[in-house]
Amino acid sequence: MKRLLGQKKLLKIYIDTDDKYHGKPLWEVILQKAKESGLSGATVYKSISGMGIHSELKSYNIIALSQSLPLVIEIIDAPEKIETFLEVLDTIMDEGLVTLSDVEVIRYKHKNGQKD
Repeated sequence: MKRLLGQKKLLKIYIDTDDKYHGKPLWEVILQKAKESGLSGATVYKSISGMGIHSELKSYNIIALSQSLPLVIEIIDAPEKIETFLEVLDTIMDEGLVTLSDVEVIRYKHKNGQKD
């Protein structure tokens, strides 16, 4: 996929595991909306500890049945596709942090061994 090479935008979305949108986990909704928007892909990272939007420390506890932990979702794509997706994101996120930065994709290898 040569369209992934070169100057792109990196979108990072910081939310918590307990954030919801119409009863569904927000991170799942974001991934589904990213797919529907034709974005190249997205990755969700679950943290073991962090300080949330309300300066509340959150840490993994093996004993707790349910817990709120920080999540980071990363999406890399063309600037225009990211800008369009930001409009979608505004309609589904009540709180969280969103950052946008420039990245240069220098290599993208496919599972079948091809590279661009």
